[in-house]
Amino acid sequence: HSIPVFTPVSLKTPEVQEALRGHQADIAVVAAYGLLLPQAVLDAPRLGCINIHPSDLPRWRGAAPLQRTLMAGDTETACCIIQLEAGLDTGPIWLREPYSIPAGMNAGALHDVMAEVGARMVLEVLALREKQPEQAATQQSAEGITYAEKITKADRLLDWNKPAEMLLHQIRGLTPAPAAAMQLLGEQIKLFDATVEAGDAAKPAGCFLDDALLIN
Repeated sequence: HSIPVFTPVSLKTPEVQEALRGHQADIAVVAAYGLLLPQAVLDAPRLGCINIHPSDLPRWRGAAPLQRTLMAGDTETACCIIQLEAGLDTGPIWLREPYSIPAGMNAGALHDVMAEVGARMVLEVLALREKQPEQAATQQSAEGITYAEKITKADRLLDWNKPAEMLLHQIRGLTPAPAAAMQLLGEQIKLFDATVEAGDAAKPAGCFLDDALLIN
């Protein structure tokens, strides 16, 4: 489509920041960028930078909001379009759309929903900013702040001593990637879905029972 694509390794160098200022952009849209933007980048567009954030801010600020939402067993979330500032997802909210998470939804499916919703919402905010550039966004609440830390190897490992519902949330929150995991006969096994079944008091959690892995 003859659209110039600029893929700098870092946004911290003076040359890259000058190139961004050279666009003389009215506004910048940020999506799925895992690092904090330098202040010089935030200030480059006339109206700053807006960001698509797939959680009900201020809940789950940070790197892995989709995964942490499901791993915590949340049944309600939202997609927010925020004004970026120096803090981690602390900026005021231009538009928020709530979303009820269907039972059994995994992170991949939630990602796809938030991508569609977020793209539509961005267009609404861009139209708003064009028509009413002086309008102010709504500040985030000072209550209910939680942080969605990056997913680590430790987050993937299943602990059979935890309740079955918690393990189910963990599995779905990490599907399709990087996937929850367990060790079996010296091999790492990835789990992409599960159901909660009645346990057997005579057998410990983590045992095989009728061709199924038992999670108490």
